[in-house]
Amino acid sequence: MDDIEKIKATRELLKCSIEKSRKLGVEISERCWRLESCEQRLDFLSFSLRDLSCKCTLYKMSTHDVDRVIGLASSVVMIFNVICGFEKSLSTDDVSDDVLAYLTTVKRMEEVLSLLTNNCKLVVSWLDTSSCCDSSWYVRKVNKCLSILRGLQGTEERYRAKGGVLMIALDKVEIEFASMLRGITPLSVALPNVIRNVQGVVERLSVNGRVEKCMSVYVEVRSLNVRKALEGFDLDYLEEISLTEFDSVLSVENYIDQWDKHLEFVVKYLLDTEHRLCVEVFRKAAFKDRCMECFARVAVQSGIHSFIKFGNMITEGKKEAIKLLKLLNMFGSLNKLRSDFNRLFSGSACGEIQTQTRDLIKNVVNGTCEIFWELSLQVELQRTTSPPVDGSVPGLVNFVVEYCNQLLEDEYWSTLIQVVEIHQGWNHESFEKGLLLNEMQNIVTALGLNIETWAKRHEDASLSSFFLMNNHWYLCKYTRGTKLGELMGNEWVKGHEEYMEYCETIYLKESWEKLPALLNEEGLVLFPGGRAIDRQVVKKKLKEFTEAFDEIYKKQSNWELCDKGLIWRIRQLVLHVVLPSYNSYLEKYASSIEFEVTSTADQRVKYTAKTLGNMITCLFEPKVGKYDSSTKCTELSDKVNNSFVTNQLSSTPAAA
Repeated sequence: MDDIEKIKATRELLKCSIEKSRKLGVEISERCWRLESCEQRLDFLSFSLRDLSCKCTLYKMSTHDVDRVIGLASSVVMIFNVICGFEKSLSTDDVSDDVLAYLTTVKRMEEVLSLLTNNCKLVVSWLDTSSCCDSSWYVRKVNKCLSILRGLQGTEERYRAKGGVLMIALDKVEIEFASMLRGITPLSVALPNVIRNVQGVVERLSVNGRVEKCMSVYVEVRSLNVRKALEGFDLDYLEEISLTEFDSVLSVENYIDQWDKHLEFVVKYLLDTEHRLCVEVFRKAAFKDRCMECFARVAVQSGIHSFIKFGNMITEGKKEAIKLLKLLNMFGSLNKLRSDFNRLFSGSACGEIQTQTRDLIKNVVNGTCEIFWELSLQVELQRTTSPPVDGSVPGLVNFVVEYCNQLLEDEYWSTLIQVVEIHQGWNHESFEKGLLLNEMQNIVTALGLNIETWAKRHEDASLSSFFLMNNHWYLCKYTRGTKLGELMGNEWVKGHEEYMEYCETIYLKESWEKLPALLNEEGLVLFPGGRAIDRQVVKKKLKEFTEAFDEIYKKQSNWELCDKGLIWRIRQLVLHVVLPSYNSYLEKYASSIEFEVTSTADQRVKYTAKTLGNMITCLFEPKVGKYDSSTKCTELSDKVNNSFVTNQLSSTPAAA
């Protein structure tokens, strides 16, 4: 009896459940219009469920269980209704109008899709395990509900598939992500609301498994922005110039100067901005530990490797004196950016950049020290060359003095000290500043020995003394009051001044001072105690003087003195030696021969005293611009025609 009552009660419950299911089907059919197209694709489920319905048997079921599953089924309808509303918004709304609102809709769509899937699973599970009756109508309704619910259960998968509603929405978010990143110009601080929008996009894309795509878009857009910012700087030299295309650092000197400025701009401003932006954008992301990977890729694609490659190429060129100054400039630039490099390129993601930068610094330091410690030797090797035939200051002397003065300037000298100290530290050697000072003195000492050696190669004593006078005046004049003069000491400078005066005396003695003796009065008087003048002797002495003067003048007309002050000084000394005796001779004896009719030109007075003076005041002019104390040694290549600058004071290129 009890069993029959239980069966009746269960039957009533099933009838109610069927009625509710019928109503649920109607509601689903009316409100979820988008699923009707899915029913055709799910017909095979009805066939599969027939076998299941045949196996259903009536079993004991509580009212609570039935109400629970019907409630879940009702909620499925309401959830799908919400999904339809979200779908409309995602399809029609413009992401750029309100990024955060659109992202919120995407997030809610994800949540309700997940809720729909879970609820469908519960209802389908209950219907699958519920008892069946022998009513064919009941079976049809249950199967129809199962078909619809299973279709709903696959909604999330379809929406997340390629071409699905959610995927299309996320694609639109990606496009807006790229657009927002493009809008953040280099060197500009992004507005807080833009950062919030970008952060929201990153979070949404990350949740939906688009981390790699997110990073890829970020790197592509930001790298392009940086490259566009650099378009106006003409950086073609970073890629177009190769080691084999320049014989001397002088040929790429301007590019090295540009490299210093461009590298500072890229690191200190462009990449610094990109680093801060990258940190902000990915600060809240689940993969924020990979943000430095993004920055590293931006830095690489922006061309940081090209800057390092160019720097290494310069260090690999042949070792020459001019290159030392450029290497010091390069080290100064790198050292000034050291804290920026350490901050920007820390971490394993930037490992390659760190390694390449360390190698560049190592090459710069090694190259600088190799050149510096060989300078005195390279100067000494020039001793075998021939001195200038015009008695001028050799290009080597001019170069070394200017070079040493420039090297001793505070900026270069402090950098050189730092470089040498680093280099000796690497080699576990103690550092003393005096070592550098001694080497500078060795360079100047070697130069002095070169001058003495070259002077001896002049067979003409007057030219030899002229050469020494010229060079010692130059050393005295262009080191006094300079860093080099301070290094060598006042006694050294004074010693050159005194030696210059000694050479000056020898020079005059070996040339111009020989002229006055030719105009002595010996043999001019015809008879002892008389006044009669032997005109032939007067003319002979004048002719001998003129010929000797012409010979000296012709020989020295191409000789050069290095300084206006020295030119004036020597001209005055020559005038003082030559003119008084000549003028006196003409005043005394020219009248005796002035009106004499002669048949040959060589018997006339060739030069007046004024003419002679004018000729002397035209001597010793240097070539324009050859000696300019304001000239930097890196500019001497255009003014000094001496192989020392570009070839001799250099070594073969370092082995690759």
